[in-house]
Amino acid sequence: MKRYARIIVYLKDYKLSIVSYILCTLLSIVFGIVSLGMLFPFLQVLFKADLGAPSPAKAVKFSPFEFIKEKVGALVNSGDSIHALAMICLLIIISIILKNGFLYLATRSLLPTKSRVVTRFRIEIFNKVLSLPIGYFTEQKKGDLMQRMTGDVGQVESSVIGAMEGWVKDPLQILINLIVLFTISAELTIVILFFIPVMGFFIGKLGRSLKKPSHILAEKSGESTAILDETLGGLRVIKAFNVEKNIRKKFSDNSYYLLKIGNQIGYRQSLSSPMSEVLGVLMFTGILWYGGNRILNGQIPLDGAMFLAYMALFYNIIAPAKSISGAFSNLQRGIAAIGRIEEVLNAPVTVDENPDGKKIERFNDSIEFRNVSFYYEDVAILKNINLKVEKGKTIALVGSSGAGKSTLADLIPRFHDTGSGEILVDGVNIRDYSLYSLRSLMSIVTQEPILFNDSIANNIALGMDNANREDILHAAKIANAHSFIETKDDGYDTNIGDRGMKLSGGERQRLTIARAVLKNPPILILDEATSSLDTESERLVQDAINNLMENRTSVVIAHRLSTIRHADEIIVLRKGEIVERGTHNGLIEQNGFYRKLVDMQEVK
Repeated sequence: MKRYARIIVYLKDYKLSIVSYILCTLLSIVFGIVSLGMLFPFLQVLFKADLGAPSPAKAVKFSPFEFIKEKVGALVNSGDSIHALAMICLLIIISIILKNGFLYLATRSLLPTKSRVVTRFRIEIFNKVLSLPIGYFTEQKKGDLMQRMTGDVGQVESSVIGAMEGWVKDPLQILINLIVLFTISAELTIVILFFIPVMGFFIGKLGRSLKKPSHILAEKSGESTAILDETLGGLRVIKAFNVEKNIRKKFSDNSYYLLKIGNQIGYRQSLSSPMSEVLGVLMFTGILWYGGNRILNGQIPLDGAMFLAYMALFYNIIAPAKSISGAFSNLQRGIAAIGRIEEVLNAPVTVDENPDGKKIERFNDSIEFRNVSFYYEDVAILKNINLKVEKGKTIALVGSSGAGKSTLADLIPRFHDTGSGEILVDGVNIRDYSLYSLRSLMSIVTQEPILFNDSIANNIALGMDNANREDILHAAKIANAHSFIETKDDGYDTNIGDRGMKLSGGERQRLTIARAVLKNPPILILDEATSSLDTESERLVQDAINNLMENRTSVVIAHRLSTIRHADEIIVLRKGEIVERGTHNGLIEQNGFYRKLVDMQEVK
């Protein structure tokens, strides 16, 4: 039940709909039993039995059919059998109409609830993904996460939420039918109750055997989605290196393994319904033989018509029993899906919002690192960093790959939290600020432009709900983007495609700079913003960056050292530690590690 705890919590908000569903289902079952109960007086009328005379069935004091028998018996014994038969047929029609009418109302009352629960479940997962720290996603495959958020949620919808009707209707139908059967013949019903656990044992064993392969199937489906995502994102490299054959084999092997596991699950699922039907029929024929034998020997006070009505009601239990067995098999697949989803929902949010955090309206003084260290899986990425960035200054971070430059910059907007030490903005620990207000002070321009499948205007105005067209145009001009935007057929309303692939690299980067300009932040973080561009694009982007950096506090990560010559201070990192610091000319004169980096790039 722990697996369903979250879903049960959702259902608590829809108590009225659930009560309405249970009530309508109950009425539907009652009228279904009444329609079947008409079989008894119908047989009595058809075979011209004396419904008014005492019969062995009279010993059944609490049978609901005694009332029907007495009322119909009055008509039959008065010689009006045709009228009695017509009355029975009319009652059957009315009962069936009422049964299906209440069944429709039950389904109608529950359908919106099921849809809302699935929607809330999907939204909760998406919101959790947004709240997880950046470091979480370095350990996860994007395709697998997508599978959990789509395929696994779909599995929960079909197997768990979709079975909600069966959780109520089928057990209720079995229970009410058993109660009615017990009023007709307690002895026969006790025999039935003895066989039901035996039937449940075999069906349960089959259902539990689906849990492990269902979990494997979900994992392999995630791998398949991951392969597809990597293939679509890396088609140029795949074709350039002639590895289509390798990729085909990798996807094919995964697909055939999925086929194998899927068949195993399908075979076992297909067995659940026939098995439950065979077990039900065995039970039915067993009761038929046992009850018939006891009636013929006069040991059970039932006549033939009542016994046939009893068996019809008993057979009415087999269908919901089959439905429960099928739902139980599907639930095992749902349990596996919920388990994978719970791994995401229960992932720790190491960078969490401070509910009592202060709001910082403006940046006034400095950003300061005090004895900051950062660890990833117990490996030190940054070690005892002490650094102060004064307002309006430009600080450049340089060093070899893996030195910790990007990690240090990511600590400022709290994409990660420090392992030890603290980071202060205007003398206050950044953990004491609200995340929203802290990040509102900053803009980030990354090496790989991050754009969305939307219009140019909407990409520039990202996060700025109140931005007007004039503001967007002004930002684009500062970013040297206005000229190329005007050449597009739809101008600022041009859709740039997935990840901005309809634009060149330089155009994409200038849009991200225009976005930063429009936000107008006091603090800028520039992560290799020009390293992947050609010479002409680099010049245009660098000019845009220079415009952006005016009168702002900037933290610049650079591999191309020529771009940071005029930084107020250059911080040289090596293996997570600051090994040198100073201006470009001062570091060159020191003839240390920075000088070696410059010489390797042949910077003169």
